[in-house]
Amino acid sequence: MDMRRRECLGVLVGTATWPLAARAQQVGKVRTIGFLGTTTPRTWRSWIAAFVERLSELGWVDGRTIAIEYRWAEGHPERYAEFAVEFVRLKVDVIVTTVPAVAALKQATSVIPIVFALGSDPVGGSLVASLARPGSNVTGLSTQAPDLASKRLELLREVVPHLRLLALLGNIENPQIVLEVHEVEAAAKKLGLQVTTLEIRRAEDIVPAFGSLKDLAQALYVCADPLTVTNRESINTLALNVRLPTMHDFRDPVEAGGLMSYGPNYSDQFRRAAEFVDKILRGAKPGDIPIEQPTKFDLVINLTTAKALGITIPDKLLAIADGVIE
Repeated sequence: MDMRRRECLGVLVGTATWPLAARAQQVGKVRTIGFLGTTTPRTWRSWIAAFVERLSELGWVDGRTIAIEYRWAEGHPERYAEFAVEFVRLKVDVIVTTVPAVAALKQATSVIPIVFALGSDPVGGSLVASLARPGSNVTGLSTQAPDLASKRLELLREVVPHLRLLALLGNIENPQIVLEVHEVEAAAKKLGLQVTTLEIRRAEDIVPAFGSLKDLAQALYVCADPLTVTNRESINTLALNVRLPTMHDFRDPVEAGGLMSYGPNYSDQFRRAAEFVDKILRGAKPGDIPIEQPTKFDLVINLTTAKALGITIPDKLLAIADGVIE
């Protein structure tokens, strides 16, 4: 527990860039940020680095003007409520997390501001009243963008030209993923694809889900949530074993052996989340801070996985890719 509480991950930034004006403004008042990670420190390492770096640029340095209390659910959603109660007991000034943990945090407090750095559909998931005016103690950054599912499927068709059969893997215990599953199914229908949806609720469901596929798919779309992210290596291994190219929401699963991803730049999302925290620590009310939507999208391709699958990535995709893993 002690390690979880103060897991700083070696990403603390020095005080050299700390603005003098901000330093003078904050002397004598150390504010506390509760940081709830839904998976593991290893998965979130680069995102935390971006978050802490941006805080430092804004005048908030961990151990000097702020204290960051880290908690890690490690893919176990039942822990969200436990950590939420702990943050309330600690009287943190603001809580940073991602959308899967927001409901548990809202149940624990309607007073402490909550900032989510990643959330696919906070309005559709009834976490906020609207994007323009969230209207409660919650605000943050959506990962939702128009036609994102369609764009991912179109990219899959570039590498699997005769794609007709699509498998879709998603944790249906997560309301946000249920919304994404419906979005992908609708996009696939418009493109004339037949979809087999693999519904999982826990890690033990993943192997049987693949076993039920047989010859019903030519590619796999993986919906990102703490369950699939925590088990990304095994999902990619299973997909490779049955020769299924995979599409993911963000870079990390591709680094772990997936074929490709297209979606918001998560490090950028966490940098922007730091700006939300800065506003709140300086007096802004979360309910008055509009939810922001993605501004940067990355295409990442794993050429090692492509070679293992016998797939040739078109030159035009390689030319526009933001990351190529070899």
